[in-house]
Amino acid sequence: MVVETVAVAIWAMLPAYIPNNVAVLAGGGRPIDGGRTLDDDNRALGDGKTWRGTAVGTAAGVALALLLNRVHPFVSGVVAAEPFPIAAAVSLSFGAMLGDILASFIKRRTGRRRGAVLPGVDQLDFVVVSLLLTAVVATGWFLDTFTLPVVVAVVVLTPLLHVGTNALAYAVGLKDEPW
Repeated sequence: MVVETVAVAIWAMLPAYIPNNVAVLAGGGRPIDGGRTLDDDNRALGDGKTWRGTAVGTAAGVALALLLNRVHPFVSGVVAAEPFPIAAAVSLSFGAMLGDILASFIKRRTGRRRGAVLPGVDQLDFVVVSLLLTAVVATGWFLDTFTLPVVVAVVVLTPLLHVGTNALAYAVGLKDEPW
């Protein structure tokens, strides 16, 4: 039962786990905030949140969900999750990007620089927003997929995966700091 719950949690969250990683690789270009500062004299978001990164990250998450739908018949005995409706694919992927953007906004308001750590927020920002958005736009699929045990597994596993991927990105030179 635990293995099945973990498998569903990872499978269902893959379209939300991928976008921010892809955005780092494909980012650059025009920042979403256009370089604007707010009344606190800090940037609204910063150079790390770009239109290209957001678009490519979202597209990568959607593409992954569609790919998972193609392999679903072959793994349905292992992963007891329903295929992704397009609304879920988009909301999980875009919700992850939006969560990261909102976290950046919060970090700038608290005076943190780009890449600075904000425990809890860094690990779960994209999870909370992607799940909330998906609950709104793909309610039936969300309720069938994200049972309480699956949500608990997501909340427990995500910080572990986050730390692991950050350490890997640091090791290969994609990040300046490991956390």
